[in-house]
Amino acid sequence: MNELSLPGLFITLGVLICLSAFFSGSETALLTLNRYRLKHLAERGHNGARIARRLLDRPDRLIGLILLGNNFVNIMASSLATVIALRIGGEAAIGLAAGLLTLVILIFAEVAPKTYATLDPERLAFPAAYVYRPLLKLLYPIVWFVNLFTNGILRLIGIVPEGAPPTDLSREELRTVVSEAGAMIPERSRSMLIAILDLEHATVEDIMIPRNEVEGIDLQDSEEDILNTIRNTSYTRLPLYDGSIDNVVGILHARNALHAMLERGLDSQHLREIAREPYFVPESTPLYQQMLNFQRTKQQVGLVVDEYGDFMGLITMTDLLEEIVGEFTTDPADSLPEIHRTEDGSLLVDGSIGLRDLNRALRWELPTDGPKTLNGLILEYMETIPEPGTSLKLGEHPLEIIQTADNGVRTVKVVPTPLRKGYR
Repeated sequence: MNELSLPGLFITLGVLICLSAFFSGSETALLTLNRYRLKHLAERGHNGARIARRLLDRPDRLIGLILLGNNFVNIMASSLATVIALRIGGEAAIGLAAGLLTLVILIFAEVAPKTYATLDPERLAFPAAYVYRPLLKLLYPIVWFVNLFTNGILRLIGIVPEGAPPTDLSREELRTVVSEAGAMIPERSRSMLIAILDLEHATVEDIMIPRNEVEGIDLQDSEEDILNTIRNTSYTRLPLYDGSIDNVVGILHARNALHAMLERGLDSQHLREIAREPYFVPESTPLYQQMLNFQRTKQQVGLVVDEYGDFMGLITMTDLLEEIVGEFTTDPADSLPEIHRTEDGSLLVDGSIGLRDLNRALRWELPTDGPKTLNGLILEYMETIPEPGTSLKLGEHPLEIIQTADNGVRTVKVVPTPLRKGYR
């Protein structure tokens, strides 16, 4: 070093600081790469991504190589700074040189490059991968020797350093990733993906049509009444029961009923023959599992029963699909028969509406882990059957009780606010 001129020493020091910045920034860039995007780019043929992925398969070797280079250039920079200080100001300037070098390395070789690498890791990581691959081959004996001791220490405390860290995501972590995807996933698609993930948290009981709202055909009715039921229903498949809805004997398709009427009339024996065997579903079945069950059994309608086998309600494949894609209408608030829009813009909501349907229609977030209906939630909150005219607030939503009965709340009024999405 004594042969180098003072300007040469400064130039060499600058080069070492730049190398230190490269090592520091590339380390952060490589370690903060999105592993899923990296895998996608590598499978599409991006050469830099493939090299980076192979380097990250053994992070212990990569980190050992980077730190070997970074520490080497930092020590060399410190030595040069000492020589420069001795030439300029003697021994008294060594302390000042050390302080200035620390500040320069901190700003220009640590904070700035690492911040840049965090903001745009791919721009630095992929070119750096081309440098590290041959450098790792060249310095492999030294890196192996360093890793021999560091990996041994890690094993003593129960850590296996070989291999890339696991990248599996839990369901909740995946839900967070989808929720925060922003513009990368359209809002509609994002909502559908979240709805699919939420199917595990909901059961058949949450979305079933309750038994008091189930439309069916009673075999004990006259042929004229049966024909009127088929003519006026909005469903294509109806439960066929004998005397009581608790005694379901089959599921009748409206198309088959029409053929039966043209062939032999709608007598009870003929209807029994053309009806399909009823398919029973436990009320606690998760929605995701029930979707698979529908697919496996080629069924479209399930009769929901409780632990005692009593009929609770009805669920269809359409109900499950609407949990994912939403109501098949342009305005969810107008698509449900339990919600009626008045002239002043307020909504009259039937107390029997399911909380999941209400949350989806009005974009609310009322809890669904307790009562399943709006009436049940109000009764739980009030701990009594409220009088008409009573006002209350569930979450952030003010409600007014319009009509009650002996056994619960019949009608609730909701006044939309300008801040609530979904209203016009």
